[in-house]
Amino acid sequence: MFNKKILFILTLSLFFVFINNVLAFELNEDLTVYVNQGEVLPEKRDNVVNKKFGIYLDKGTIMKGYTVSAFDNYFKLSLVPGILSDNTDVSIEEIGEDEMALPWNLKKISSTVQFEFVNKNSYNNQEPFYIQFSYDQEDFDYKQVFFYDKNYNLWRPLPTKDYPEEKFVRSLIHLPFARLAVFSYPDIEISGKASWYKYKGGDFTASTIYPKGSVLRVYNKVNNKFVDVVVNDFGPERAVFPDRILDLDYEAFKKIAGKGEGVIDVFVEPLFVPGDNFGRVLGIGKGVNNQPEINSVSAILISEKDWKTVYEKNADQENPVASLTKLLSTLTFFLDDKNKDRMEEIVRYSVQDENYNQEYFDKWQVARINLNHGDELSVKDVVYSALVRSANNVVETMVRVSGLSRENFIKKMNDTASDLGLLSSHFYEPTGLNAKNVSTAREFALISKKAFENSIISNASVTKSYKFFTRNDNSLKLRYNSSDLVLNNNYKNFKIIGSKTGYIDDSSGYCLVSRAEINGENFIAVILNASTREQSFKEMTELFDFAASLNKK
Repeated sequence: MFNKKILFILTLSLFFVFINNVLAFELNEDLTVYVNQGEVLPEKRDNVVNKKFGIYLDKGTIMKGYTVSAFDNYFKLSLVPGILSDNTDVSIEEIGEDEMALPWNLKKISSTVQFEFVNKNSYNNQEPFYIQFSYDQEDFDYKQVFFYDKNYNLWRPLPTKDYPEEKFVRSLIHLPFARLAVFSYPDIEISGKASWYKYKGGDFTASTIYPKGSVLRVYNKVNNKFVDVVVNDFGPERAVFPDRILDLDYEAFKKIAGKGEGVIDVFVEPLFVPGDNFGRVLGIGKGVNNQPEINSVSAILISEKDWKTVYEKNADQENPVASLTKLLSTLTFFLDDKNKDRMEEIVRYSVQDENYNQEYFDKWQVARINLNHGDELSVKDVVYSALVRSANNVVETMVRVSGLSRENFIKKMNDTASDLGLLSSHFYEPTGLNAKNVSTAREFALISKKAFENSIISNASVTKSYKFFTRNDNSLKLRYNSSDLVLNNNYKNFKIIGSKTGYIDDSSGYCLVSRAEINGENFIAVILNASTREQSFKEMTELFDFAASLNKK
């Protein structure tokens, strides 16, 4: 009898030790188990039921290390010895997304999972630990785990390794609490075909996806051999070879494939991808949410369909608009309908035209076309030179031959702005060289819309290059467009149908206005006072990609 009683107590004690150490709970229905209370209670949140999981880890378990696995191995925490220092409850929950603005340019391919070490003293935030996170759909784009930073309303990326055939990722984290999700990068492919070519004779590859300097581990899907290569070239031509994601240097190719093979199926694991000049890796900075990341002083994106603002930043702040002024100048010129029929008319250049420019800058500092007094050119030559390469001297030629005095022309520019109801747009001369020519992103968007409605202006603004010969001495004049968006107008999500750059000095920064066609609708965007020309182009591209993400059909 005594032995039976001891055996019963011992068995019961072992049972409770087991319960305290490793009892886990997992629910797919509408119930949540509370271990400490030892009872089952319903857990609902605004009529939405979330899956919840919890486990208690004592010091003995912590010292040996433990892998916490929730929701049929959907989410795991690998807590090796030394990660935790004290016993703690670990709670894991699938949560809704009402509080979190999802990244606009990434694709969410998992549930959002929140984990927490309930005992705040159990983890010191120093030693990182691994998480394993399954995703819900087959996806062969680059992926990362992101955690949600509530303080800044941003999703921030974590170092991640993808196992696409098993449909899970592993990532390192050093937080005692986090909301996590797996996102893929659309069009950043990790699976496809690779061919070879002879170039530098080493472990290199050409890529249209990953920037130069990237280090990629390339697996042959058939034999699982791999080679680590550096991106040092651009290619292959995806329009011709849409399924080829890499062209390996032959020296690298032969390490994973036979000599007789020309094309193989590969997986790509990015080991290192360099950031761009703005610290973004594959277009993503330190964090991302449901809005574009615009660092220029002012910006706006507007749908022409209903003149609805899609995005804005300091859109009502006055700023010098520099050569964006030329859109208003040419608009003012063509407000006289007779000037639309004068495009082939020959006019003479006057040295006085460039003297006006030199009131603000030395001759060598000003964008101009080299012309001599009395040179003969057409009105079309004047207009296109002003808009394609922002030639300041021929803007004054246009004003001189407009039929108005210079004073009245400038007055008409301001009257045009006033007629549009603009209160913060003021212009003192027609080129933009005067820093007193100011407007706001919101107001200049309206000026641009009015200007681009004129087909002569819009066509000239997106002409990649323009050349003409002076009629008196047959001298060639060739100019290329100052907008990279025009020169590289082959974007997946939009087509540039109007554009103008602007810059005078640090007072204006780099300015850019563009009009884009997206799924049959037109959008206008204005960027004022970017730090660099490259920044203005990159942020303009981001604004139109953002519009496309909202305007998918």
